[in-house]
Amino acid sequence: MTSKPPISRQIILVTGPASSGKSEWAETLATQTDKSVVYVATAKVDPSDKEWQARITKHALRRPSSWQTLSVPEELGTTIQASGPSKCLLVDSLGTWVANLLDQDENTWEKISEDFLDSLQSSVGDVILVAEEIGWSVVPAYAAGRMFRDRLGKLVRQVGAIADSVYLVTGGHVINLSALGTPLPRENS
Repeated sequence: MTSKPPISRQIILVTGPASSGKSEWAETLATQTDKSVVYVATAKVDPSDKEWQARITKHALRRPSSWQTLSVPEELGTTIQASGPSKCLLVDSLGTWVANLLDQDENTWEKISEDFLDSLQSSVGDVILVAEEIGWSVVPAYAAGRMFRDRLGKLVRQVGAIADSVYLVTGGHVINLSALGTPLPRENS
């Protein structure tokens, strides 16, 4: 009986505030993998929202034409599971994905997020995830805002706990938190 070779893949989390350069850093990291890059866009396309369309177009124009783009507003875990070892998935972004699923009740959300985390841990290809840091400001005054903040904050912490590398992009600089920081113990819930 022969043993399987170790998985040659990496999970990378790139986090930071809005318009900090998170996506650009993630794109730089993706080009360094020398793998076939698949840009996984979690945004829902709304042709009536011209400003949102302009943001999507700006991101698309920055990416190499050789990259494949997948629109995955909800089935992120399934997409990660279906990817092979020669691929690098660049998921942009976890905040948009969480927002797309905000109407799910707590039990359903817990199941979705557990399945997503399981898919990351069993992935055979590289996965680079972009996530917004939204908890550095005031507590939202409305329930949906607090739910979004709490769900995304918890998910980012869970991804960070299993990621091989975690980067913070802010103030025009990239900080390798994996090299400089000490990881917290994993949450039980």
